[in-house]
Amino acid sequence: MKRPLQALLLLLSGLGLLHATLVTDDYLRYVKQGMYPLLVASGALLLALGTAEAWSLWRPREKDERKAGTGTATDPGVGTVTAIGTGIRGDADTATGTHAGPDPHADADTDTTPDDHDHDHDHSTPPRVAWLLLLPALSLLFYAPPAIGAYTASREAPKAVAVTDQDDFDPLPKTSPLPITLTDFTRRVQQDRDRAIDGRTVVMTGFVTPDKGTSAGNGGSGGSGGDSRDDGTATWYLTRAIFSCCAADAQFVKVRVHGAPPPPADTWVTLTGTWHSSGTLGTSSAEAAVDADAVKKVPRPPNAYADALTPTR
Repeated sequence: MKRPLQALLLLLSGLGLLHATLVTDDYLRYVKQGMYPLLVASGALLLALGTAEAWSLWRPREKDERKAGTGTATDPGVGTVTAIGTGIRGDADTATGTHAGPDPHADADTDTTPDDHDHDHDHSTPPRVAWLLLLPALSLLFYAPPAIGAYTASREAPKAVAVTDQDDFDPLPKTSPLPITLTDFTRRVQQDRDRAIDGRTVVMTGFVTPDKGTSAGNGGSGGSGGDSRDDGTATWYLTRAIFSCCAADAQFVKVRVHGAPPPPADTWVTLTGTWHSSGTLGTSSAEAAVDADAVKKVPRPPNAYADALTPTR
């Protein structure tokens, strides 16, 4: 790859990272918030390296121009001495019967073929596929890839919640409706033998995911976008994605929703409802499901890739 292309790639990559972190919050689509300082530092480093590479390409030209300017200047005195010396040698050769000419052995030690000249620049041509390296950098500047969402979640099994000892379950607050995460709701439904969640109205926030095998584009009102139950109402999932590090290791927590038509896929909603009776509460046979009383569309929270309560403002 030619050095100008390398410098351009470094500059665009650095600008893209800084744009995704300092100007927007697009980086949260791909990594956890804790990676922010490292991304900013990486972007600044790439930008500095690209600037240094571009500066190193510009400076040799400036030096070459200076050398070219000084090389054309001649010293009149030196030229005169050289001319006189040449004339004297010519007269001496004439007097002695010798002829001043090229040394037949000179070419043996000196190779003047143009192919062996030293060059300070590269004549090679980079492969055309190398230009594709610019696309990821340009995408961060002009079109950031969309966040992971319903399309992937609908094709992934729900994340298994950790087993919790009965003694580790604290009494639930008396608040109603009760704000709770999808993980805590699932754990209470399937592991809490005291059945503290029974009859409690809860409020949870997540994005809409159609049932597995259903097109993510089919979500909408009118009962499409999910399996139909006995009452004719389609079901869907309230979902949260959890990043351990980045989008590559994302896992999903899902709660099935009954009694409300599915909003469009990937819509962020806050849902209020009660546990949907299915299986034996407090055992693994109980389904993590809810009968919806109200569904409200909300903006994507800043902690979208953690199963946490939405911070209040």
